[in-house]
Amino acid sequence: MASGCARRGGCPSDYVAVAIAVICFFVLLSRSVLPCLIHKAPRTNSSSFWIPVIQLFSSFNLLFSIVMSVNLLQFKSQHWRRYCYLWAVWVEGPLGFGLLMSCRITQAFQLYFIFVKKRLPPVKSYVFLPLILLPWIFGAAIIHARKPLSNECHLGLQWTFPVAGLHALYVLALVAFTRAIRHVEFRFDELRDLWKGILVSAVSVVIWVTAFVLNEILTQISWLQVASRFVLLVTGGVLVVVFFSISSNQPLLSQISLKKKDNFEFQRMSLALGIPDSGLLFRKEEFGPVDPNEPLDKLLLNKRFRQSFMEFADSCYAGETLHFYEEVYEHGKIPEGDSIRRIYMARHIMEKFIVAGAEMEVNLSHKTRQEILTTQDLTHPDLFKNALNEVMQLIKMNLLRDYWSSIFFIKFKEEESCDEAMHKEGWSFSPPRMSSVQGSDDPFYQEHLSRSPTSRCSSPG
Repeated sequence: MASGCARRGGCPSDYVAVAIAVICFFVLLSRSVLPCLIHKAPRTNSSSFWIPVIQLFSSFNLLFSIVMSVNLLQFKSQHWRRYCYLWAVWVEGPLGFGLLMSCRITQAFQLYFIFVKKRLPPVKSYVFLPLILLPWIFGAAIIHARKPLSNECHLGLQWTFPVAGLHALYVLALVAFTRAIRHVEFRFDELRDLWKGILVSAVSVVIWVTAFVLNEILTQISWLQVASRFVLLVTGGVLVVVFFSISSNQPLLSQISLKKKDNFEFQRMSLALGIPDSGLLFRKEEFGPVDPNEPLDKLLLNKRFRQSFMEFADSCYAGETLHFYEEVYEHGKIPEGDSIRRIYMARHIMEKFIVAGAEMEVNLSHKTRQEILTTQDLTHPDLFKNALNEVMQLIKMNLLRDYWSSIFFIKFKEEESCDEAMHKEGWSFSPPRMSSVQGSDDPFYQEHLSRSPTSRCSSPG
């Protein structure tokens, strides 16, 4: 039987393992929080926010439970042993590895329905996640009822393999969903990230099972006891960092560079998807005088007018209608045969404008909203047609007449008259409206950076 620190804990290697686990968790915390803080990404109520939060919670539970259950630290008091079933069964299982894997399976489930079935999942994420976690809860309840843990908080050998099988079952479930979407040509490497997650979790399970078995069988070898628990905790730390860093739930989050705070690779979802003519004024665009008597849909085709009108709408805290029009306009540029990009853009619009509590939720009738949210084809060309008609009516009634008498229209006319000759002769790269990039299963949310309009009537040179 092992003796000394190999049995009681507190060996130098134990403290090294704990230090590595703490570092891994803080790395995980920084990778998940800093991009949102630096780029001021808005918080949402969708799964793009709470699934990563649950992953952080389960990662902490997994690491902390390993520390407590395998006796890495030498406690003077033995009261902690009374809670063996809390640490080694419940926190490490359903609230640790099980919850972490369930989050990734939920993400794969969403990708399968959205990109293969081309519709939103029939079960909400907050319902599917507890359902997929039920086997872990039942398994933990059985172990708690049978009470097979030893005085050192270790499972007996006869229980090690069933528990390992439960770990492997969740890895296989993730493999099944990933195989179902392997033919989809994702734009943001979601499939590659899922395969990485499978590889990391499978290797971790193999290492853990090996360490557990050696720990249970060869209890008389002191160095093996110390080495096995060191491997358990370090592997857990590496798992949570790598597993979270390749979150397929937020594909655009990986596009944010923490070293280049002022430069986004993608300023808009349309740019991220490579939609033509996104955010630029091109030589072919007309710059004729704006006639207030023209139909609104024709006026909004003028990007210069649309930008001025958006700034006015934002100043009235009613800019979501114009932003919705612009996103739907960009969505319409995608060819009908390009189903993948149409799905990305449609999902982005739904999460940003349509779902209840969205960042820029637009005022729509219940019927129209439900038609979009329950659609059986996310690639349908008329998906947002009825919603756009309702929004256009709101713009005409609430914004357009006030705009003609506003200072924004006056400044727009001044700039238009000053720049008309310049635009006819060459290119004009008017600054595109900026937006913050956020990974979302829903991956992208727009945040307007207001600018004070300045007169461009100045002599060259």
